[in-house]
Amino acid sequence: METTSRVGAQAPAAEGGQQVPSARRTVDGYLLAPFPWYGLDEAFTGPRWLMQVGTSADGAVEHGSIGHGEEPTVRAETTEDKERFAVVVTVAASPSRRSADGTGLLEATSVSSAAWLAGVGLLSFTWPGQMDHTLRDDWLEQQTETAWVLADDLTGDEWSTLSLPVDGVPTPFHYRESEFGWVLAGSTQEGVHVGAYGRGMSAYGLGFSMIKDIGAYA
Repeated sequence: METTSRVGAQAPAAEGGQQVPSARRTVDGYLLAPFPWYGLDEAFTGPRWLMQVGTSADGAVEHGSIGHGEEPTVRAETTEDKERFAVVVTVAASPSRRSADGTGLLEATSVSSAAWLAGVGLLSFTWPGQMDHTLRDDWLEQQTETAWVLADDLTGDEWSTLSLPVDGVPTPFHYRESEFGWVLAGSTQEGVHVGAYGRGMSAYGLGFSMIKDIGAYA
């Protein structure tokens, strides 16, 4: 699959699976991106919050996430359905290219990149019921690999097609559901790929739009 580096693509996690607060709340990385950021459109009137950006081997910002709704935490299976959130992942559309220092090759990004980042993003907020903490790392590694395989086969049986508005234009997305939530991915006319994942909020009624001022999230 053509994608950004898998290393560091997941949100940083503290012991026990909780998000590291310092990984959030800073707009600096978002402001360095040479591409536009996307979030849910104005039809969504709930809370919005920054998450984290991801960089390439040469330090360039390549993707990042914006949260909407209730900030999710890794919780027991019995409480997961009470959370209502959607996270939008923006991925720069980039061809395969040499790194800035000329020492390596940066992989191309694609819709599959957005699908995989959304898939592992959902997993980072998932904790199967009755699972011991010591087993979660093994489970997470296995599920991450599964998300990779699924993202590499967007025409497979696990995916369906869903049309959603992007900047007001009906746009096709690849969509799948699981016991943990939903994941979707597509491309925009602005040179970026958009992925999203969520739980408790239906994906069918969502719309996406370019964020006019990411600095307002600071």
